[in-house]
Amino acid sequence: MEYRRLGDSDVRVSAIGLGTMTWGEQNSEREAHAQIDYALDRGVNLIDAAEMYPVPPRPETQGSTERCIGSWLARNRDARGKIVLATKITGPARQPHNPRHIRGATNQFDRKNLTEALHGSLERLRTDYIDLYQLHWPDRSTMTFGRSTYPWIDDAYTVPIEETLSVLAEFVKAGKVRHIGVSNETPWGVAQFMRAAERVGLPRIVSIQNPYSLLNRTFETGLSEFSHREKIGLLAYSPLAFGWLSGKYEGGARPAGARITLFERFQRYSKPQAVKSTSAYVALAKRYGLSPAQFALAFVNTRPFTTSTLIGATSLDQLRENIASIDVKLPAEALADIDALHEAQPNPAP
Repeated sequence: MEYRRLGDSDVRVSAIGLGTMTWGEQNSEREAHAQIDYALDRGVNLIDAAEMYPVPPRPETQGSTERCIGSWLARNRDARGKIVLATKITGPARQPHNPRHIRGATNQFDRKNLTEALHGSLERLRTDYIDLYQLHWPDRSTMTFGRSTYPWIDDAYTVPIEETLSVLAEFVKAGKVRHIGVSNETPWGVAQFMRAAERVGLPRIVSIQNPYSLLNRTFETGLSEFSHREKIGLLAYSPLAFGWLSGKYEGGARPAGARITLFERFQRYSKPQAVKSTSAYVALAKRYGLSPAQFALAFVNTRPFTTSTLIGATSLDQLRENIASIDVKLPAEALADIDALHEAQPNPAP
């Protein structure tokens, strides 16, 4: 396994991180524990969760993912220091599909909600600190979860970033949080967090968890420079585009138990242009004698701004294949072919 520095912190995380959003929905607690055991054995040390998980978010299952991790930690007390544990506070319900059952639709990043969310996660995770505490999406209307253009919405109220950062700084000072990060953020938002930290002497964000894959390279446009110059590393989620880039949905296939088969909600990568591009990348992987999943993951793993590629799996076989992508090195010719496909159809699923 490779290890990379988390932002400008002294923490080093595995280049492959373990995503968990299926635990408690598509995966049982026993299966979640087996995934943790296998991942740690292969050198993975970053585990990423969220108070909202599992997905799809439902009141009946909310928090189940963190509880799966917590029960594992309760049985493996000596392992806590070996894990970089990350989780997220749910943002406000500004889009129709955002959950409204977690502290209500007005769940914003103020002191009350941040405090309640953090303590709830600590209790479910059965730990007294979180290594990386993240804001799941911005406390304002912007381009998140498939929006391809800025919405130009005047929100009635948003919590000032400086106020949010001040509360998070108190969590850090109290030892309940080691580092903070953002998710589904924009260049403007990252700049505001950096400016607030510098102006008032508050903690800097060390990471940004955004989608990044062969089908969505929008991170490269404005955010990658922050990774380079400000040491804010990308935790890349959906590197397989909800499984589409594994090739398992090719030709209209809908395998039993697969996410797209089970849940109509996941339409982000099923647009005609995205399906067409997916088939081109799957064919390209096969031309180079690689599994489509490892081909797609290897591309994300090797980007200079990627701190960790967050993989999710519903079976140990998938997990084995995904983690093994760390050993796959794409030749220059393959990278050139990827760029050619990208130029022909850039970002078909932003």
